[in-house]
Formats: sequence, C-alpha cells, structure tokens
Amino acid sequence: MATTMPKASEIDHKWYVLDAAGKPLGRVAAKAATLLCGKHKPIYAPHVDCGDHVIIINCDQAVLTGNKLENKYYYWHTGWIGGLKKTQYKVMMAEKADEAMTIAVKGMLPHNTQGANQLKRLRIYKGAEHKHTAQKPEVCEL
Repeated sequence: MATTMPKASEIDHKWYVLDAAGKPLGRVAAKAATLLCGKHKPIYAPHVDCGDHVIIINCDQAVLTGNKLENKYYYWHTGWIGGLKKTQYKVMMAEKADEAMTIAVKGMLPHNTQGANQLKRLRIYKGAEHKHTAQKPEVCEL
C-alpha cells in the first residue's frame, strides 16, 4: 500500500463554528486545534497544512472546571530584567475571555511556522454573533 502525499492544491479548507457556551475551555480549545491541524481528515499529513477555518463563539461563557479560576495563573515575560508578569484566570476570563481561548488553542498547535499559519485561520468572538455567514460555516459539536 502506497503512502499518500497530499498536495496543497488538493486541499479544501472548510469553515466550522464551535459554541463554547457552558463547555470547558480546554475541551473547546482541543477540538479547535484538531480542526485547525486537519487531523480529522483522511488525507492528513503532518508536513502539509490541511486544516480548516474555525470560528469560536460565546467565549465569555466558557467555564473552567475545579478551582482553576482561583488557582490558575497565566505567566509571560516582557523580555526586560524582572519582567515576569502574571494574571489570574478569574480576571482573564472576565475581561479578556477571547485572549484566554487564543492562548489555549495556540499551546495545542505546532510551535513552528505551520502552527502560526494554522492560528491565522482561527476567529474568536465573545458573543454569539460573527461576521462569517457568507462562508456558510458548519456547526461542529464537541
């Protein structure tokens, strides 16, 4: 049996909508990362970017299980001496829920140029409205 090598011209990028209302942040992010990488397709190859476009709506209604709202922090470094910063997820989910979802999905993608290109196909909205109805996205269930 021969190994299939998909070409970039053979790949069609579909559009999917994920509703994060009442669902755990990590599970929504994992599903989005799978769709962005294209691992759900039979023509998947790790060296070819064959993923789809993903729209995540209602990010402000995503939940964190357990005590993660109180105990979990997001750390980043500014690049300056003593520039380690941190934000509690309770504050982050209240003010910037879309950024929390982006960080979660970005951590599940490959950390190279292919992952950066996949992240460009991710659209995240806090509310239930999005502006991509012309692409006729399919609703994807978790």
